[in-house]
Amino acid sequence: MTTTNILFEIGLEEMPARFLDDAQKQLHEKTTAWLDELRVPYQGIEVYVTPRRLAVIIKDAAEKQPDIEEEAKGPAKSIALDENGEWTKAAVGFSRGQGKTVKDIYTKEVNGTEYIFVSKFIEGRKTLDLLQGFKDVVLKMNFPKSMRWSDLNLRYVRPIRWITALFGSEIVPLEIAGVAASNKTYGHRFLGESIELSSADKYRNKLKEQYVIVDPSEREEKIRSQIEQLQQKKNWKVPVDSNLLDEVKHLVEYPTVFSGSFDEEFLEIPEEALITSMKEHQRYFPVRDSKGSLLPNFVAVRNGNSDFIETVARGNEKVLRARLSDARFFFEEDKKQSIARNVKKLEKMVFQEKLGTIADKVGRVTQLTGQISDLINMDAVVRKQAVRAAEISKFDLVTNMVNEFTELQGIMGEKYARLFGENEQTAKAINEHYMPRHAGDALPASTEGALVSVADKLDTIIGCISVGIIPSGSQDPYGLRRQAIGVLQILKSQKWQVKLEELLEKTYQQFEAKGIPTRSKQEIMEDLSEFFTHRAGYIMKEAGIDQDVIEAVLHAGIGIFHFTFDKALVLADKRQDESFKPAQEGLGRVLNLAGKAGTEEVKKELFENATETELNAAVERMLPGYQQTLEQQKANKAIEMLAELADPIHAFFDHTMVMAKDENLRSNRLALLNKIAAMVYQYADLSKVQWKQQF
Repeated sequence: MTTTNILFEIGLEEMPARFLDDAQKQLHEKTTAWLDELRVPYQGIEVYVTPRRLAVIIKDAAEKQPDIEEEAKGPAKSIALDENGEWTKAAVGFSRGQGKTVKDIYTKEVNGTEYIFVSKFIEGRKTLDLLQGFKDVVLKMNFPKSMRWSDLNLRYVRPIRWITALFGSEIVPLEIAGVAASNKTYGHRFLGESIELSSADKYRNKLKEQYVIVDPSEREEKIRSQIEQLQQKKNWKVPVDSNLLDEVKHLVEYPTVFSGSFDEEFLEIPEEALITSMKEHQRYFPVRDSKGSLLPNFVAVRNGNSDFIETVARGNEKVLRARLSDARFFFEEDKKQSIARNVKKLEKMVFQEKLGTIADKVGRVTQLTGQISDLINMDAVVRKQAVRAAEISKFDLVTNMVNEFTELQGIMGEKYARLFGENEQTAKAINEHYMPRHAGDALPASTEGALVSVADKLDTIIGCISVGIIPSGSQDPYGLRRQAIGVLQILKSQKWQVKLEELLEKTYQQFEAKGIPTRSKQEIMEDLSEFFTHRAGYIMKEAGIDQDVIEAVLHAGIGIFHFTFDKALVLADKRQDESFKPAQEGLGRVLNLAGKAGTEEVKKELFENATETELNAAVERMLPGYQQTLEQQKANKAIEMLAELADPIHAFFDHTMVMAKDENLRSNRLALLNKIAAMVYQYADLSKVQWKQQF
């Protein structure tokens, strides 16, 4: 079969860099689906994006669809033939509708009923005749924002300025938004010229001659390579932020790296502010020396070649100087304020309409920080420092620097707290209480930071849920899911001896005391339980723990989370341990029958055989040590202790009829099993574990 390459390029005015990754993904998916629908065989698809173009190359596409032989099913034979054996109108209509006559009809049995069929030969159409449908691929793409232009009744990411569409060397008759396709494309806006392509095969190379690198990965590699050369030449270290690199590669069509400098006096500004100003406002990469100290230099990427690069560098230095001058002004003005004055200003900042101001939130978080400290018997010095950090945790929200760079909240709080003479641990906790800020972020390193972080996050979560703000689908404006995961990760890391449920109750009491909840306590607590259970399950699943084990350890709540997590890890291991099978089977039988027990106590005088006596004695001997092991949170030892009951349990079942006819005997034996079940449930609901799949 003859094949050829197909090219589609949609030329646009500059698109926002943040749109391009998703645009590339969408274009690949939608083109693939479209080609599958067309039944056009091809070898592969290459998708390229730049700020000014969306392009697809379809490699080795067949010149026509394959011919197909198709069978069409009609009505049942009983309907297709009358009592005289003549074809009915239904049969005639069916055959005519398929382009056939009744002479072409044959019958086949389907599920015990005979139906009429005809076979059809469908000749494949020429691929070129089908390619106008690419218009639908383009127009079905979704973007965060779109616009109208001219007098067209069309919204798209940016105005379409040209379309290149080639089937081999033939122009595809395609038109979108009044723009007709041709074999012409355009190079770099300032350095390139228009290009007439003789075929789709020469697309990439011809554009590169005109200073356009259409492949984003090639642009990224070019940037990385040039930065590496610059580092070696100047003995610098340039930390390449992957998010910034992703943005920069989509801002340019032909990247050229250059460096510049700024006055050393700007290094007096906290480096986080300097770096943020360079990255967020200018898309520059900061520069460090071999020891990691920030240097008064930057690395940037130009959309063009190296001509007049020194002039470009000087221009960028001038712009950066103005930005850094602003940052220095903000910093100096902020230093003229005081923590107390800033805290007072929080009374005018609304946190959430029903939950009050930021000052109200700070008050609740401060109280809760102290309460959590007391619950876990925290050292008095740590408690005092944590409470102080909570009191001033949000004071930097009213600073000029955070107003300009919101992502510096907490970071600038730590810097300013030190400048204003706060204790080192207190200052550090102000920054850490926002951690983890995002998935994969570090947890608070200090106990003080962890205390304030948990209190702050619980206040937000429980406050929102108590007034009916509950995440649904992709809607989570307050980031409650992320914050709940943060709470659990901190509890797991810090190994605090406190149940999550106790923390939820303490937090709720603060809102209840102020009459804030708009829903019943039962509704709120049920929602909180479900909400945190899902998050706990997510954390466990990320650790490779299967759903059945997760449900087993969370059956009675989250409890002390680091211990619950440890039990899940141990149980996940035991379910694959052949030697644990006797214990699993024995304990499983216990749980199955224990559900039938009443509330009776075990009466030894009703034992009829030695296995009953021995099983009860084994349980009584083990119980104190088992309880102590759980209190010491030794997950592996606890389940090993349960496993020691396997032999007496099996002996009991071998020699004892649990469901005896005598009601007293039956109740007593069930009570004994229920006693064991209560021990098991303290660890996990083993009945939820899918043991058989492991053996």
